[in-house]
Amino acid sequence: MHQSDANDQSTGPFESVSQTPSWRGPEERQPHQPTAREHIYGPEAQYYQSLREEPAQTAWRERPPLWNTSGKLSVAPSVKRPGHGFPGVAMLALTMVIASVFGVGLVTGGMFSRNLAGLLSGLNLPLAIPSLTGNSSETLREVAIAKVKPSVVQINVTGITRRGERLRHGSGVVVDSRGYIVTNNHVVLEGESIEVVFADGRKIENVQVAGTDPIDDLAVLKIDPPANMVVATLGDSSKLQVGEDVIAIGNPLGIAETTTHGIISALNRSMLERYGPIIPNTIQTDAPINLGSGGGALADLQGNVIGIPTMIAVDPRFDTLANGIGFAIPINQVKLIVPQIIRDGSVTHTGRAALDISSRNIDTDLQSSYDLSVDHGVFVNDIESEGPAARAGLEVGDVIVAIGGKAVDNQIALADVLATKAPGNKVSVSIYRGDQPMTLNVRLGELSAEAMMK
Repeated sequence: MHQSDANDQSTGPFESVSQTPSWRGPEERQPHQPTAREHIYGPEAQYYQSLREEPAQTAWRERPPLWNTSGKLSVAPSVKRPGHGFPGVAMLALTMVIASVFGVGLVTGGMFSRNLAGLLSGLNLPLAIPSLTGNSSETLREVAIAKVKPSVVQINVTGITRRGERLRHGSGVVVDSRGYIVTNNHVVLEGESIEVVFADGRKIENVQVAGTDPIDDLAVLKIDPPANMVVATLGDSSKLQVGEDVIAIGNPLGIAETTTHGIISALNRSMLERYGPIIPNTIQTDAPINLGSGGGALADLQGNVIGIPTMIAVDPRFDTLANGIGFAIPINQVKLIVPQIIRDGSVTHTGRAALDISSRNIDTDLQSSYDLSVDHGVFVNDIESEGPAARAGLEVGDVIVAIGGKAVDNQIALADVLATKAPGNKVSVSIYRGDQPMTLNVRLGELSAEAMMK
């Protein structure tokens, strides 16, 4: 039942990828906007803490697809309402046809669809009838699940804690026919031994970590590929639309091969990882993502993996996981990062635009200490020498209030704006130097993986 293109990547999808990059919550009461410290998220079971003193001053945007892309799902045409001049005779005829069909109690659903469509077509009515074939959303989901599920694995990680040996579960996706599996970095973090379990029950022990990318919460595992291993088809996350149906496949609570269904709730969300950087441009979905689903597959109804689930929102009022608010790393970022790890074991190009500054949110203490003339924005407390900000003339003590005409009230806003930019872009940066407003033009740089981990 698996579609053939799920496993026809004989040379490995990452093998011929060019490494030259083409650059790229809230509270219920309004109009209150959450501060950076009100955003609390967790990689599955863990809560995400507030921003550190150093800001996440980098971001990236989606890259074009590299392989295995396909067209958008065709939607059945909408039903057009008849005009005001709809003939009374035709309406009566339509009513009689429908009544006669429903009056036959033993007619099957398929016969009803064919008969109704055929009879209506003979009436020449000004009414567009959608295709009444078996291509229902349920059928599309079933086909997509059958295509994606064999490429999703369960990852069992054994680690040593103060209380002794501890087993935790996660998920992964086979992305390369040479035996490479992508998962979340937090799934394999501090693991002593790793076991991979395929959908058909086959197990591989003592799995090795090929490399990790903590700033994107990604890790790559390497196995000796078993016979008939299914490789996932990767989609294009730059073409996603809010409201689009998606499926999530993973191993919540260690319950293998669990599938949930939902929609894309929002795009381009910048979310804060615990003890780490902001992950920009995440995909928000209401498809349930539970503990153990991290590292699995978020897929469209064509069976293309379009994201890697990574975190669940936490309601800070009750310290509980927020149902229906999950986030996934866009697959285009995975396409940028994973080939580098396969080739080099590390990340060279992050794809994230950077000012190369260190900054702080403006608060009353900071405003008072430095006698700032503004009560919002991002305070520059360090600048990388020879970096893009330094070359443009930014100085320590400046307060950034806008980039490219978009307001920057805090560090999360800074990350959100930079997420729409790419290394090499030239942007205007509005600042206050003392009580003097100024605008500087900055050509953005690329954040290094080493700088992001500082």
